[in-house]
Amino acid sequence: MKRFLFLFVVLALFVVVQEEAQAQSSEMKIGYVDPNTIMRAMPEMAAIERRLQNFAERKRREFAEKEANFRRELEDYQQKAPVISDEAKRREEERLARMNVELQEFQQNFQIELQERQFELLAPLYEKIQEAIDSVASDRGLTYVLNTMTNNGDFIILYASEEARENYDITNAVMQKLDLM
Repeated sequence: MKRFLFLFVVLALFVVVQEEAQAQSSEMKIGYVDPNTIMRAMPEMAAIERRLQNFAERKRREFAEKEANFRRELEDYQQKAPVISDEAKRREEERLARMNVELQEFQQNFQIELQERQFELLAPLYEKIQEAIDSVASDRGLTYVLNTMTNNGDFIILYASEEARENYDITNAVMQKLDLM
């Protein structure tokens, strides 16, 4: 009899816990936002894009100068190679190999520097957007807010009904919070 009573109490407790979990999950509200749309609408983006373009152009010119210098040095070596000693050839080839490695490293570092610069310039905008998202989500009682796509451009939200777009797409509300509309 005690066993039966124990099983009954455990079963009743399980049902209560399950009903409580279902009640809590039904209260969960999930919104979504398209930060890229917001970023494109921000007036600061034009200045940031110009700064990034100027930075990239300056680095491209610097790379082009280094590459032209390397090509000149290589041509010089090729012209004088038939008349210089084997030891001189070895030294020149080592020097040219180092120049080539430096050129490749410059190109790799350029990509890293560009990404770092982009992050540095965009970080304040991301913070503003995040603050606006937090505010709108709080005002609407949302539990979660999803980004509509990944950084690679892959969509996370593949479909949203018209009702869901009206009720849970907070992109326009965030833009209004940022005075972009």
